[in-house]
Amino acid sequence: MPQAARTAHSDAHMSSHIARLLAQERRHLTRPDPHQAAEQVRLGALLVDTRPIEQRRRDGEIPGALVVDRNVLEWRLDPTSPDHLAEVTGPDQAVILVCNEGYASTLAAATLRRLGMRNATDLDGGFQAWAAAGLPVQRPPDGSAG
Repeated sequence: MPQAARTAHSDAHMSSHIARLLAQERRHLTRPDPHQAAEQVRLGALLVDTRPIEQRRRDGEIPGALVVDRNVLEWRLDPTSPDHLAEVTGPDQAVILVCNEGYASTLAAATLRRLGMRNATDLDGGFQAWAAAGLPVQRPPDGSAG
């Protein structure tokens, strides 16, 4: 969604419950912009793409990002879960979640923080901001993603 449309969309829903919830949760997050996120990943943060396969096929993927379906995210990233991924090293690990535009990832990061992942956050603006910043995006070679 173009920035002007996103702003109008946001302004139209400022009084909605979800807008208030997003604002409340974002007060507890330090949300990196795309360049800050890229630097944090370079320094060891785990970048997790929660977008559905249809969006990854359409728009591409961030090289090196771990793809985790949103519906199993908490089980895969909770270090105390028997189903956590090997890439999850503990509650102090820096984790940056990516959704399409940075809304669903805010709520997911808030949930991970409640589960004890103290350094979970999300990418401000999501994948669309990453791509707009000119950071690396790869298309799957055969047109399918992850």
